[in-house]
Amino acid sequence: MRVVNHQPYTLGEPMTYEVGSGQLTIDLLERIIFSEKVTYTLAPAAVNRIQKCRDYLDQKVANSDRPLYGITTGFGSLCNISVSADELTTLQENLVKSHSCSYGNEVPEPVVKLMLLLKAHALSLGNSGVQVSTVQRIIDMLNAEMYPIVYDKGSLGASGDLAPLAKLFLPLVGEGEVYYKGEKMTSVEAYNKAGLEPITLKSKEGLALLNGTQFMSSHGVYALILGRRAQRAALGIAAISLEAFDGLSAPFTAQIQEVRPHAGQAFVAKTMRELLAGSKLQEIAKPQVQDPYSFRCIPQVHGASYDAWQYVRQVVETEINSVTDNPTIFPDDDLIVSGGNFHGQPLAIVYDFLAVAMAEIGNISERRTAQLILGLRNLPEFLVAKPGLNSGFMIPQYAAAAMVSQNKMYCFNASSDSIVSSNGQEDHVSMGANAATKLLPLLDNLYAILGVELMNGAQALTLRNGQDKTSEKLQKIYNDFRQVVPMVQDDVVMYHQMHDAADFIYSYNF
Repeated sequence: MRVVNHQPYTLGEPMTYEVGSGQLTIDLLERIIFSEKVTYTLAPAAVNRIQKCRDYLDQKVANSDRPLYGITTGFGSLCNISVSADELTTLQENLVKSHSCSYGNEVPEPVVKLMLLLKAHALSLGNSGVQVSTVQRIIDMLNAEMYPIVYDKGSLGASGDLAPLAKLFLPLVGEGEVYYKGEKMTSVEAYNKAGLEPITLKSKEGLALLNGTQFMSSHGVYALILGRRAQRAALGIAAISLEAFDGLSAPFTAQIQEVRPHAGQAFVAKTMRELLAGSKLQEIAKPQVQDPYSFRCIPQVHGASYDAWQYVRQVVETEINSVTDNPTIFPDDDLIVSGGNFHGQPLAIVYDFLAVAMAEIGNISERRTAQLILGLRNLPEFLVAKPGLNSGFMIPQYAAAAMVSQNKMYCFNASSDSIVSSNGQEDHVSMGANAATKLLPLLDNLYAILGVELMNGAQALTLRNGQDKTSEKLQKIYNDFRQVVPMVQDDVVMYHQMHDAADFIYSYNF
């Protein structure tokens, strides 16, 4: 999967970020994750909140005459077994070790960074009962560019992301493996190099680290970042394809959108008008009255995906600013409550929604690609001068179609499934982690599908001699793309161009 450890772009200069200083947003996290260098600190207000909650919990454990779930008892279906005071550290360390059961592919580095940051932020809210030193150690790992190796399978999305979060925090207890400044090694080796020491976990801390939705949330944040960039790219590419196909700009007229006022539809139509502004090709009278839906309905289809993205963003931003471990501690109310904030259902459902929305962008893109190679509107079949001798752009459309089909598989609703776990105690789970992890390969396919459309659109625009007659904005995209992917005169080894086109979509500022 090409998206793994693929950092598509860099945003801005080095920056400093205070964990716990305010609300997290997708825009802020994009800046943090893709800045050249970030120095993380723990906000003084966050230190006070964390310490206040820890002091309250220590007092409660010392004075309580009843079991406290996960604090002085076992976990899950073992919640009725009490643990003595001198075994509370062992209880928490055993939890981290025993729950580290993830499997599969390594999670991409940007997602691991997000997992660490989102967990530190959630703990900084002061309802989890951890030590300040524990949160500080997570921040130390970020500053040291020490990223634990986490695998992408093993979470049911309730009780939170137990298995991958356990893998993430093994280094805190001197276990596990990490990438330290890009080199793979044991956490013990990395800690020694960085001058750090493992943490002695106190009561409740292992549970606070493992309970939570940060694996799901981090995948969602990363998918939203990549998804937004794909949406922007898709409109620029669609505009080039429209010009190459000698298509009409009438469907983007403002009045059409005003009488069906979906926000996404209006935004997409406005963007298309801006992209096409000044095009001499649009001044030429067209013989056709209408274009195929893949061109004519760009505002309606891309706009619906835009609206879906906005809704998912709202849900994810709510989640990443929430306390999602269990039990939850309220020092001011003298209250420790065992609840279900770790349940990933809010994320699972919207991730399935986001998958459909992003897949549809690829679906309509492939249809525009197909229209361009059919030999219509004075374009040669398969976009080469000598079809027959040359296959031209015949097979890239095959590849795009295959990825469109695979993306339909990724649109299977993970959130509609549930499997009982923990001896029946956890009898409904969200499968939100499965909903989350399938977003990344789906998006990687989307970038490749858009790359194929841009290959075809640029080729067709050249064959129409329209590259100097289109708008300035589209000329710039065309010219920059041609620096990476040249025009095809005779058949070439095509996969090189496909890979280069996908990389261009990942990195280009549309």
